[in-house]
Amino acid sequence: MRKIRKGDEVVVIAGKDRGRRGRVSRVFPDQDKVVVDNVNMVKRHRRGNPMQGSSGGIIEQEAPIHISNVAIYNPETDKPDRVGIRWDDDRKVRYFKSNQQLVDA
Repeated sequence: MRKIRKGDEVVVIAGKDRGRRGRVSRVFPDQDKVVVDNVNMVKRHRRGNPMQGSSGGIIEQEAPIHISNVAIYNPETDKPDRVGIRWDDDRKVRYFKSNQQLVDA
Protein backbone atom coordinates (compact mmCIF):
# COMPACT_ATOMS: atom_id res chain seq x y z
CA MET A 1 0.00 0.00 0.00
CA ARG A 2 1.29 3.42 -0.96
CA LYS A 3 1.36 6.22 1.60
CA ILE A 4 0.57 8.87 -1.02
CA ARG A 5 -2.04 8.18 -3.71
CA LYS A 6 -3.66 9.95 -6.62
CA GLY A 7 -6.17 12.53 -5.37
CA ASP A 8 -4.46 13.18 -2.03
CA GLU A 9 -3.86 16.77 -0.98
CA VAL A 10 -0.18 17.25 -0.25
CA VAL A 11 2.17 20.03 0.88
CA VAL A 12 5.63 20.47 -0.62
CA ILE A 13 8.14 20.38 2.24
CA ALA A 14 11.39 20.85 0.28
CA GLY A 15 12.54 22.53 -2.92
CA LYS A 16 11.70 25.69 -4.80
CA ASP A 17 7.94 25.29 -4.22
CA ARG A 18 8.21 24.70 -0.47
CA GLY A 19 4.97 25.43 1.37
CA ARG A 20 2.71 25.13 -1.67
CA ARG A 21 -0.28 22.83 -1.53
CA GLY A 22 -2.01 20.86 -4.26
CA ARG A 23 -3.64 17.59 -5.33
CA VAL A 24 -1.67 14.63 -6.62
CA SER A 25 -2.64 14.04 -10.26
CA ARG A 26 -0.24 11.20 -11.14
CA VAL A 27 1.94 8.75 -9.21
CA PHE A 28 5.05 7.00 -10.56
CA PRO A 29 5.67 4.23 -7.99
CA ASP A 30 8.68 2.74 -9.79
CA GLN A 31 10.47 6.12 -9.72
CA ASP A 32 9.11 7.28 -6.32
CA LYS A 33 7.77 10.47 -7.88
CA VAL A 34 4.43 12.28 -7.97
CA VAL A 35 2.95 15.06 -10.10
CA VAL A 36 1.16 17.73 -8.07
CA ASP A 37 -1.24 20.22 -9.69
CA ASN A 38 0.35 23.69 -10.20
CA VAL A 39 3.58 22.71 -8.40
CA ASN A 40 7.07 22.35 -9.94
CA MET A 41 6.05 24.10 -13.16
CA VAL A 42 8.62 23.88 -15.98
CA LYS A 43 8.71 25.32 -19.50
CA ARG A 44 9.07 22.97 -22.45
CA HIS A 45 9.84 24.08 -26.00
CA ARG A 46 7.56 22.09 -28.26
CA ARG A 47 7.87 21.83 -32.02
CA GLY A 48 4.64 22.18 -33.96
CA ASN A 49 3.24 19.36 -36.08
CA PRO A 50 0.95 20.52 -38.91
CA MET A 51 -0.10 16.93 -39.66
CA GLN A 52 -1.67 16.61 -36.20
CA GLY A 53 -2.78 20.23 -36.07
CA SER A 54 -0.71 21.11 -33.01
CA SER A 55 1.05 24.44 -32.84
CA GLY A 56 4.52 24.83 -31.41
CA GLY A 57 5.72 27.19 -28.75
CA ILE A 58 6.70 27.30 -25.13
CA ILE A 59 4.41 25.19 -22.96
CA GLU A 60 4.32 25.34 -19.18
CA GLN A 61 3.55 22.04 -17.47
CA GLU A 62 3.98 20.21 -14.17
CA ALA A 63 7.08 18.09 -13.69
CA PRO A 64 7.34 15.13 -11.29
CA ILE A 65 8.61 15.81 -7.78
CA HIS A 66 10.21 13.21 -5.52
CA ILE A 67 7.83 11.63 -3.04
CA SER A 68 10.16 12.44 -0.13
CA ASN A 69 9.68 16.16 -0.83
CA VAL A 70 5.92 16.09 -0.21
CA ALA A 71 3.86 15.33 2.89
CA ILE A 72 0.16 14.64 3.05
CA TYR A 73 -2.00 17.51 4.32
CA ASN A 74 -3.91 16.95 7.56
CA PRO A 75 -7.03 19.17 7.59
CA GLU A 76 -7.56 18.54 11.30
CA THR A 77 -4.24 20.12 12.34
CA ASP A 78 -3.94 22.33 9.21
CA LYS A 79 -0.34 21.11 8.74
CA PRO A 80 1.58 18.53 6.71
CA ASP A 81 1.73 15.17 8.44
CA ARG A 82 3.36 11.77 8.23
CA VAL A 83 1.30 8.73 7.31
CA GLY A 84 1.33 5.25 8.80
CA ILE A 85 -0.31 2.01 7.72
CA ARG A 86 -2.14 -0.37 10.04
CA TRP A 87 -4.65 -3.22 9.87
CA ASP A 88 -8.26 -2.31 10.67
CA ASP A 89 -11.00 -4.95 10.27
CA ASP A 90 -8.97 -7.22 7.96
CA ARG A 91 -7.84 -4.42 5.63
CA LYS A 92 -4.95 -1.99 5.52
CA VAL A 93 -5.75 1.64 6.23
CA ARG A 94 -3.70 4.83 6.25
CA TYR A 95 -3.65 7.04 9.33
CA PHE A 96 -2.07 10.33 10.38
CA LYS A 97 0.82 9.87 12.80
CA SER A 98 0.05 13.01 14.82
CA ASN A 99 -3.56 12.28 15.84
CA GLN A 100 -4.07 8.62 14.81
CA GLN A 101 -7.10 9.47 12.62
CA LEU A 102 -7.76 7.70 9.33
CA VAL A 103 -6.74 9.46 6.12
CA ASP A 104 -9.54 8.03 3.97
CA ALA A 105 -12.32 8.39 6.55
